[in-house]
Amino acid sequence: MSSTANHRAAKRRRRRPPSYFQFATATEERYLAQAIQNSKLDRTRQGKLHIPWAPAFFPTVEEMEGNPLDYIAKIQGVAERYGICKIVPPKGWNPSRYFGIDIDRNPKTFATKLQMLHRLQEGVSFGDGNDYAAKEYLQVSSERTKAWKNTHYPDHDLLARHTSEGRRQFTPDNLERDYWDVVETHTKEVAVEYGNDVDTHDFGSGFPLSERGRSVHGTRNAEKMHLPEPKFGTEDYYKETWWNLNNIPSAPGSVLRYVKVGINGVNCPWMYFGSLFTTFCWHNEDNYMYSINYHHKGAPKQWYGVPGEKKAAEGLERVFKNYLSMKMRDDPDLLHHITTMFSPRLLQHADVVVSKLLQYEGEFVVTFPRAFHSGFSLGPNVGEAVNFATPDWISYGSEANERYRSFRRPAVFSQDRLTFTMANHLEDVKSYSTCRRLLNELERVVEEELRLRKKLSDDGVRDVSDVIALPRNSLDQLDEKSASYDDRRLCHFCKHVCFSSAVACQCSQSKVSCLRHSHFMCRCPTERKYFMLWTSNEELKSTLEKVRAHCESLKTSAVQDVDANEATTESASLGPLPDIAPGVERDLELHRNQEIWTDPLTLSSIMGSLDIPVENRDSMHKVPPLHDEKVDDDDDDDDDDSEIEVIRVVAPNL
Repeated sequence: MSSTANHRAAKRRRRRPPSYFQFATATEERYLAQAIQNSKLDRTRQGKLHIPWAPAFFPTVEEMEGNPLDYIAKIQGVAERYGICKIVPPKGWNPSRYFGIDIDRNPKTFATKLQMLHRLQEGVSFGDGNDYAAKEYLQVSSERTKAWKNTHYPDHDLLARHTSEGRRQFTPDNLERDYWDVVETHTKEVAVEYGNDVDTHDFGSGFPLSERGRSVHGTRNAEKMHLPEPKFGTEDYYKETWWNLNNIPSAPGSVLRYVKVGINGVNCPWMYFGSLFTTFCWHNEDNYMYSINYHHKGAPKQWYGVPGEKKAAEGLERVFKNYLSMKMRDDPDLLHHITTMFSPRLLQHADVVVSKLLQYEGEFVVTFPRAFHSGFSLGPNVGEAVNFATPDWISYGSEANERYRSFRRPAVFSQDRLTFTMANHLEDVKSYSTCRRLLNELERVVEEELRLRKKLSDDGVRDVSDVIALPRNSLDQLDEKSASYDDRRLCHFCKHVCFSSAVACQCSQSKVSCLRHSHFMCRCPTERKYFMLWTSNEELKSTLEKVRAHCESLKTSAVQDVDANEATTESASLGPLPDIAPGVERDLELHRNQEIWTDPLTLSSIMGSLDIPVENRDSMHKVPPLHDEKVDDDDDDDDDDSEIEVIRVVAPNL
């Protein structure tokens, strides 16, 4: 080797690495390694996404005048296999005529989340966007949507409808491609502001409120309480129909009808103000409940869904963990933060069933228990969503409760309280299959409760029920008072509501624990710990026997009750999914060549016809600059390791 070559080699050997590698923390190095690994996965990204469509259903006027839970039970055997489905009301459906928010003059503002699209795959938390009044937000949303259209599709309005130059048209297919170009390749920096989770109690709902006590924040008009059900399409119909998102959580057959306290997003709807590419990331619902989303007005939403059955749901979680394995070491609860978006192509490569749908104005989207879903808006729009739960959800709710305990994550309400409240209202349980599910959950809860009470008692934990008189649990309904009481008796370790019993220690006047985790509460010897019992052993056994007897009585009178829903679900689950889901061809034809809404939404445009105008006004607007703010890497939740307030514990004088 020449001296020159030796000199160059020596210089290469002596060259120091850049400081950002030399002084990188172990966490940063792990994230860098993860990014390199993910880039290998992203190389499989070729061509257009080919995701099958989820089913669409078209209820009749008669079905819209009935209970939506009955209709959903009819379609569940087919729809649940996709995780999501679309419900298209019949001609004449138009609640927008009675839209409940004056978006033109309402001065109230809502906060937005700043979403950096090119970082959605990283699982980082969203920053704070600006606060907007509805009119202001929808104006900005229109300007940004039109700016994207004019920049990327300047010839859209000059092209023929059936031109072969599809790439230049402002269509859902092309916007879907644009979206994933940004999210997956990181070649552009794009920021959007999403007006999600807007409190309808404070801001108002798009649906009119019931006057017959059917919604949490509605009223009770004595003159209307016993009137016949209003006919389809009338003003009173939109107030009182169970399809109204304020009413459906309390519909006959919904488990949530016993929850009388308003829980935002659960039994009180949330409003959603969207813009082009505003994203709802992969998630399933709180407590694995059903959800129903209604599109009031504006550009469509692109949805993706994965069914909630074990193989598919765990498949998505496995993809999520593989893709963000490094970050999940630091934050195992990351999936629940709803801040991560990744392409359905990754799910397809992992053989996970995934489907999609486009939700247009005037249409519902239903998601099923434990089903994962995600998506984004194609322009300015206004939507609303809420949860509901039918009896078949009980086992899913139990599974969600166990999962939350493993992550030390509080549930939105006590699963045990809801179970025992249902057991206290057996007159409402008229189906053997419903009663059987309730019995199975009660048997699980009571068996564990009695077993752990005996074990801890044998270990030396004392029963001081004769010294401490605790108030009895109210089992009539879950109201504000009982919810507040539950919030103050969370297990110190797993954040589970200590409903029937808790363990306390003389060393603390605030800490309690569930029977599973008393050994994590403190280091005191067992002799200093004692039971707090809200329900005695005899009461637990009595409740169980009462439900068991009711189940037997229903079984003798319901030999045929394999439940139409169960039978449908079982038969529909056999074999592969069809090439084309039910209703898809009709739905695609219904929206063929439909223009994407880009104009500002006003109260008059919302309350007018559901038909989307064909013409577009393409005046160019100046787009506000993208925010260049540092995104906070802390998680979105308010949960931390600080003490959660629990019921005050007064140690007995022993």
